[in-house]
Amino acid sequence: MGRVKSAARNIAFGYIGNIVTQLLGFVLRTIFIDHLGDTLNGVNDLYTGILSVLSMAELGVGTALNFSLYGPVARKDYEKIKSYMLLYKKAYRVIGLVIGVIGLVISPFLPYLVKQPQGIEIRDLTLYYFIFLFNTVSSYFVAYKYSLVNAEQNNYIQTNIITITKMITVTFQIIVIMLTENFYLYLLTAAFVELFQKIAVSRYLNKRYPYLLERKVAGLSKEETGEIIKKTKALVFHKVGDVARLQTDSMIISAFINVTLVGYVGNYNMVLTSVANFVNIIFNSVLSGFGNLIATESREKQYQIFKVYRFFACWVYGFSAVGFFLLLTPFIIIWQGAEKVLAVSVVACILIDYYFKGDRIVLSNFKTAAGVFEQDKYLALIQGVVNLIISIVLVQKIGLVGIYIGTIVSGLIANVTKPLIIYKVCFDKRVGAYFADSVKYLIVLVVILGILTGLKMTVMREVTVGSFLVMFGTICVVFNSLFLLVFGRTEEFGYVWEIMKKSGKRIES
Repeated sequence: MGRVKSAARNIAFGYIGNIVTQLLGFVLRTIFIDHLGDTLNGVNDLYTGILSVLSMAELGVGTALNFSLYGPVARKDYEKIKSYMLLYKKAYRVIGLVIGVIGLVISPFLPYLVKQPQGIEIRDLTLYYFIFLFNTVSSYFVAYKYSLVNAEQNNYIQTNIITITKMITVTFQIIVIMLTENFYLYLLTAAFVELFQKIAVSRYLNKRYPYLLERKVAGLSKEETGEIIKKTKALVFHKVGDVARLQTDSMIISAFINVTLVGYVGNYNMVLTSVANFVNIIFNSVLSGFGNLIATESREKQYQIFKVYRFFACWVYGFSAVGFFLLLTPFIIIWQGAEKVLAVSVVACILIDYYFKGDRIVLSNFKTAAGVFEQDKYLALIQGVVNLIISIVLVQKIGLVGIYIGTIVSGLIANVTKPLIIYKVCFDKRVGAYFADSVKYLIVLVVILGILTGLKMTVMREVTVGSFLVMFGTICVVFNSLFLLVFGRTEEFGYVWEIMKKSGKRIES
């Protein structure tokens, strides 16, 4: 199956899975807040963030090994696949144990991270945390098997498994909350369902790839092992820096402001993530295709495809960022009430970082698929330090908005440096055209936002469901019409249009 067809299939299943899981998640969060309150909602979001930080123990091993699998999978070299997968298995078992130990060491410090947990005892905070920790640690004993599925460009298998598990988990959790209003049972329900899923998935993947159960496995050569170690060492810095930049906001909010505000921010992030996941599915689904492209095509072909995906990212992320800026707070008002609204300055900062993150996703995906890790191995670490310093200093001076200023500044470092590396190492081209396009895309988005902001003053004078829907339709029509007016005749749009037409014909047939 070709790269485009594989990506299209992965995207289709990704969309279906995302619609189901996000709708269920929205219903669950609404019921959770109604029955368990904002404080436990904040604790739930905080612990999710803490466990994301702990997951940095993976330190890029999975990324390095996934890259190593692209070649053997393309050649159908099963002996080499077995060798890499055995190494992956051993590494992830060690990682799971390391996360468990680090998690236990952190537990005594929870009272310093959870500020103003109204009505919750320290003993309960600790036990809640241990349940989260168990779920995270146990996942590492199965997760490595997905790497082979994804290297074959069959990401939809993992997507479908996650969707089914989410459906079952959320259904049981809703029932538990409504019948008992007990946070312990809520967490244990997810733990038991996900544990069963991990066992079932392990057996399924063993049947799909029976050769992985063979005991006779040749070891990797010193050169192959050395290459993985070299890339992993470089990725350690990327991983630690990314965690420090992306996964610490909830902890800073909880430690310096209060844990309830973590829940309010989480409401915004849930809506943002729910829609953003639709966008991310496209770019994550083509990651394995990038790996195959780089393994089989010329640099010029790689460059052409990169420009297309970059253009598409600016279009889709720009559209969604503008839509979020105009509609995210009205949605929160309709859903949760005006008392849980964040300041306009905070929302603006969140969405500025969201838009530039779109560029970074395309850059990072291409770098990952190409195995370009070492040239900027200290970059993410620098970003993480910059983010923590700015966020911690400014949160004490100007509050919540200071945290997100740190996020924006640290993120822009990568928006400048990653293109320099990719254009030199992967394409052997000058990077000026990339930054010229960046300015061009940004100017167009700002102009369109200004026009739509003016229209909003007429269309949405009051926040109601009706005015919200009318404004949503207005944004869809006006933004895309103006964007296509400017970029509709470009080579990049022509490529995207041809893919859309081919996809439409396959659906019709």
